[in-house]
Amino acid sequence: MSTDTQESHDSGDAKPPPRHVAIIMDGNGRWAKARDLPRTMGHRQGAEAVRQTVKGALEQGIVYITLFGFSSENWSRPENEISDLMKLLVRYLRSEVADLHKNNVRFRVIGDRTAFSDEIRSLIEDGEALTQGNTKLHLTIALNYGGRSDITQAVRNLVSNAMDGNIKPDEITEEYFSDCLYTKDIPDPDVLIRTSGEQRISNFLLWQCAYTEFVFLETLWPDFSKNDLEQAVNEFNRRDRRFGNSGA
Repeated sequence: MSTDTQESHDSGDAKPPPRHVAIIMDGNGRWAKARDLPRTMGHRQGAEAVRQTVKGALEQGIVYITLFGFSSENWSRPENEISDLMKLLVRYLRSEVADLHKNNVRFRVIGDRTAFSDEIRSLIEDGEALTQGNTKLHLTIALNYGGRSDITQAVRNLVSNAMDGNIKPDEITEEYFSDCLYTKDIPDPDVLIRTSGEQRISNFLLWQCAYTEFVFLETLWPDFSKNDLEQAVNEFNRRDRRFGNSGA
């Protein structure tokens, strides 16, 4: 940390970082195309950006990071690209979880795992078990995830509980509904970052982002660095969060 940054923290002028940062990692394909490379190379460089983001989050004191790794709509991509993505996911799970554990990072996956191979499901479960007691950073990766399907499965759980007599309709609150989502023990994002210049949330954390601040960056995901994360955090800290209330 530079002297100027340290002095800013010591003076009490710097705002604390957001507690929870969610990121839509977009632009791998365009990054590769611009370099006349196969899309696989964009995804591989994107994995390095994940490593840099985790390091940046640890350095900045962010407690929760949620990354949109693979949506439920991504299965419609070409078969060879899906195969490459699954191989990259296996490689990441095999190579990175031990390092996450060493750095006191808890690793979790949200989304429907049933479409993944036994190997991937086993690696996810092993990683979650190994890191479940870690507390410095909570890294959540959304795989085969969609915000609408998240809400739909929560409604199914509510209906089932009601039919079993475990809850009455008038007892269903926003808090109870939130506890039925994949993110039940994760706070709602303070800020959502999307890279590559696109300005939409693409079916990601629809319920959870009700009062989230959005930051859209032109940077393609493979080029995303700790500096980009810091830039987004600084932009967030300039915002006046009102949570539905009027300004002063």
